[in-house]
Amino acid sequence: MLSREETQAIVALMRRQVVPAVGCTEPIAVALCVARARELLGYEPETVELSLSANILKNAMGVGIPGTGMIGLPIAVALGALVGRSEYQLEVLKDSNSAAVARGRQFVDEGRITIRLEEDDPDKLYIRVLCRGNDHEGEAVIKGHHTSFVYLRRDADVRLDKRSQNVAAEDDECGVCLTMRKVYDFAVTSDLDTIRFILEAKRLNERAAADGLRENYGHQLGKTLCSPLGKGIMGESIFSKILSVTSCACDARMAGAMIPVMSNSGSGNQGICTTMPVVVFAQENHNTEEELIRALTLSNLTAIYIKQSLGPLSALCGCVVASTGSSTGITYLMGGSFDQVCSSVKNMIANLTGMICDGAKPSCALKLTTAVSTAVMSAMLAIQNKSVTSVEGIIDEDVDRSIHNLTAIGSRGMDITDRYVLDIMTGKKATVE
Repeated sequence: MLSREETQAIVALMRRQVVPAVGCTEPIAVALCVARARELLGYEPETVELSLSANILKNAMGVGIPGTGMIGLPIAVALGALVGRSEYQLEVLKDSNSAAVARGRQFVDEGRITIRLEEDDPDKLYIRVLCRGNDHEGEAVIKGHHTSFVYLRRDADVRLDKRSQNVAAEDDECGVCLTMRKVYDFAVTSDLDTIRFILEAKRLNERAAADGLRENYGHQLGKTLCSPLGKGIMGESIFSKILSVTSCACDARMAGAMIPVMSNSGSGNQGICTTMPVVVFAQENHNTEEELIRALTLSNLTAIYIKQSLGPLSALCGCVVASTGSSTGITYLMGGSFDQVCSSVKNMIANLTGMICDGAKPSCALKLTTAVSTAVMSAMLAIQNKSVTSVEGIIDEDVDRSIHNLTAIGSRGMDITDRYVLDIMTGKKATVE
């Protein structure tokens, strides 16, 4: 059993990692950094200079910015400089409106933004912003996590400097070394009122799914699955409902809907993926509210656990991690034991390892739907005590070793893949322009 201190530490970890976000978290983190640098400067900057890691660039090039009808970093930077408020964190642009967007377009058109690739800092999540105006400057640096400021400066006055510290390790430290056993025990034994806050993820992400069904966002995968064509091919099963609802939420978010979703480990898509499959299955399976709360906790905390060793950004698509979480939640809702939950994790790792991240964009809904379909199949096998074995591929008899095999491949083994993906994306962009 977990101690009281361990339980409190895990609750604090979840509250840090499961938070609302408006828009894709990479360009939004950039807007957050711009807003903070502007606040340090004290007024609207004349110019904004940015240095960004390759993974930030990759995830910000093709995604819709909420409420703008535009894609990519420049408009996010402009809005961060004009109306962003850093206290809103990942909802930094929620005060934006049509007038602000018009001003933002002008800001971009005037050539006041400079963006370059940061090659000196090895961190995959790195954002440096320098706002200049009236012979003064404000500088802000985010590193390690989407909201982790490590450096703040106005002219010669340095307000914060944690650049030499391992911020990612500090932020991930929760006072307890997570394992699947501890994740499971926390989810199924914690006092219900302690973890009831996870229902806010259900509320927010259901709203995003409804928005995605109502409007024509992105590639409209969710609406297609709900159409006569989709129902004719997929039917109206629990499986098809899980896929359609999840993809509707992703369609809306990736296309720039001005609506918050509950994120997980710095990603709105991961939050959608850890939440909506579990919510839909619980509704269709007539599970109790307590069972739903515990399943959502298990799903979200599993994803957080895996991301701790994978890192916030990598060449491995985050939907692999998030859908592994949702598979554990669905297995639990089916009446699964700890061993069966572990089997669902192994089944997921055996199937989805290697799915690359080629940036945030509307077609992420396709990957999310592929991952969620695998989550359901993995749970179906697990509840029948069928599991990929340790003689197959990267799966180990121990579930935690299997997880670390996955994250080692994603965080280190696929580094060269990450570089090739960015080269292709930036080369294609240059060709188009």
